[in-house]
Amino acid sequence: MCSWCWGFAPVAEALVQQAKAAGVALHLVAGGLRTGSGAALEPTTQRYILEHWQAVANTTGQPFRFEGALPDGFVYDTEPACRALVAARDLDPDSAWTLVKLIQQAFYVEGRDVTRASVLVELAEQAGLPRIEFAEAFDSPEQRAATAADFTWVQDLGIAGFPTLLAERNGQLALLTNGYQPLDQLAPLLGRWLERAACA
Repeated sequence: MCSWCWGFAPVAEALVQQAKAAGVALHLVAGGLRTGSGAALEPTTQRYILEHWQAVANTTGQPFRFEGALPDGFVYDTEPACRALVAARDLDPDSAWTLVKLIQQAFYVEGRDVTRASVLVELAEQAGLPRIEFAEAFDSPEQRAATAADFTWVQDLGIAGFPTLLAERNGQLALLTNGYQPLDQLAPLLGRWLERAACA
């Protein structure tokens, strides 16, 4: 539920394929952009966010549905969507990537409320996860704790912007990007890192 992450989705997909082709393991971590406020969006905040979405759409070309977006009373809490990702990652790591794309598509293009468990369970099923198993995992204390652990890991690294792409080798992290960058800038950067990793 980060608009720049949605804008970055085609770039991320290409980079994932590039890394997989090189045999590099991938790990998706939930950043926790807007969690736990519990308050409905104020009209000024709603306008600000929609202007932000417009900037993302203009920069990246990704589709957004503006009509009826962020309706009155909407609580913009990303924790449920993040927890869905974490639960999916635990059940089947590959399906987590599919689920992220489905959540983003549902929220930004279809205007669906992806803070609702019923919507997330439906999307998880579309991603190939067993409905009951996912629903139980999503509601479990273990997945709530695992989601909070993702948020803490991100905060402890000082990451404040999304998307962020890190590469890890021998326990050392390298920052590839913090914020949106186009594929033509990131693919060569990842390529150089992969070459150095192969030589190490």
